[in-house]
Amino acid sequence: MDLKDKIIVITGGASGIGAAMARRFAAEGAKKIICADRDLVGAQAVADEIGGVAIKTDVSLAEDIRNLIETVESDIGPIDLFVSNAGIITSGGVEVDDAVWQNFWEINVLSHIQAARILVPKMLARGGGYLLNTASAAGLLAQIGSAPYSVTKHAAVSFAEWLAITHGAEGLKVSVLCPQGVDTPMIAGVDTATVAKDGIMSAERVVDICVEAIGDERFLILPHSEVSEYVRQKGADPERWISGMQRWQAMLADQAS
Repeated sequence: MDLKDKIIVITGGASGIGAAMARRFAAEGAKKIICADRDLVGAQAVADEIGGVAIKTDVSLAEDIRNLIETVESDIGPIDLFVSNAGIITSGGVEVDDAVWQNFWEINVLSHIQAARILVPKMLARGGGYLLNTASAAGLLAQIGSAPYSVTKHAAVSFAEWLAITHGAEGLKVSVLCPQGVDTPMIAGVDTATVAKDGIMSAERVVDICVEAIGDERFLILPHSEVSEYVRQKGADPERWISGMQRWQAMLADQAS
């Protein structure tokens, strides 16, 4: 897809990867960019910078996602590219409260499903469209120290795969973004040692790679090239991979103690 003259919606558009996408997509000549975020002040600041539009959106609420899509389609025009980028992370395992798990499910998974439920029929009816879902390398591998993040990002990757398999031949383009550590506010509350093994990348560099991948209409976007080798190793010998991850976790625990 050529981003020039396209109408693009980005959730989580107030900061991090979402804000970097908004700025870069504007530089690529997008017709209109909509920054959707529950942080309306931040989204508005980015939108003002690029001549876009800000819409307050809490992606954990189905009605907010519906309102976002219907507002854009009625007031601005058909959405060419919808970027489900909003996400959250926390630490913890089986002890994490059910309410937290539910919030992760709503934001990291259901938000992608809610958007697709509305947009896929619209896009197919007009001959095609593009969905870009931000997941994580944790969705292909695992996130040491965070069961909710690891589990929900796996689900996000799986849903993107299903969309591509089911509707790709009908004109729907799907990409899933799976970075490792990115220098955004999201990693401020976690132990960066668990994400920094292969380097923490700038959001702008991640978006450079995204733009290239969108141009190629590539499904899997891996800003950290090492991830493809890790995925190969995991598939080739799961037992060895688990053992290696156990050693990595033990080493991190020793460093923290």
